[in-house]
Amino acid sequence: MTKVTPLAEVRAVREPGKRMRSRLLDAAVELFKARGQTAVSVAEIATAAGAYPSQVTYYFRTKEALFVEAACREVLYVASRAEASAAQAATGSDYNRRLVEAVVGSPGLALFVDALSLTRRRQDLSPLVERTFERLHGEGDRAYAETRRRRGWTGPEDAAVTARRFWTLALGVALREGATETSVVDAVEEMLALLRLSPIKGAA
Repeated sequence: MTKVTPLAEVRAVREPGKRMRSRLLDAAVELFKARGQTAVSVAEIATAAGAYPSQVTYYFRTKEALFVEAACREVLYVASRAEASAAQAATGSDYNRRLVEAVVGSPGLALFVDALSLTRRRQDLSPLVERTFERLHGEGDRAYAETRRRRGWTGPEDAAVTARRFWTLALGVALREGATETSVVDAVEEMLALLRLSPIKGAA
């Protein structure tokens, strides 16, 4: 007779695994933000998480896969914090500024730019990046549309287009900032200027 494992037992096994994955991601993202992907070893990540190096490979297979997942999770946190700040804006220009100041120059965005570069060489990791873009766009659409409705901003502005434009510009500005001596202040002003080329209708 086949033994059926109770659902409660299955969950009891899965939960510690989820917590360990989360601990490894938490430890990894802090190390990666401080020193970059190439300068951090699997052993250091494991030590910081209170784990064994074998657990890193068990849950993530490679350090590169861990890096991409950590970067994707971190940029989603950045987006969530930015949207929460922008939701308090009274005008469209203030909405833009709150978003840009929370995103441009953030270590999480810089990590995500590095993850995109790595994924060009590791196409097996691209599904995670694609899902992250879907969430960035989808949640950005929802947050912007909700603020427009609540504030009574009018006009034909397409929330989906706005979210995609924002992240395309943010990534381009972050890439330039990382490759040149552009300051965060200058990068913020540059992106705000680009956004003003297509302002939010009725939200000035």
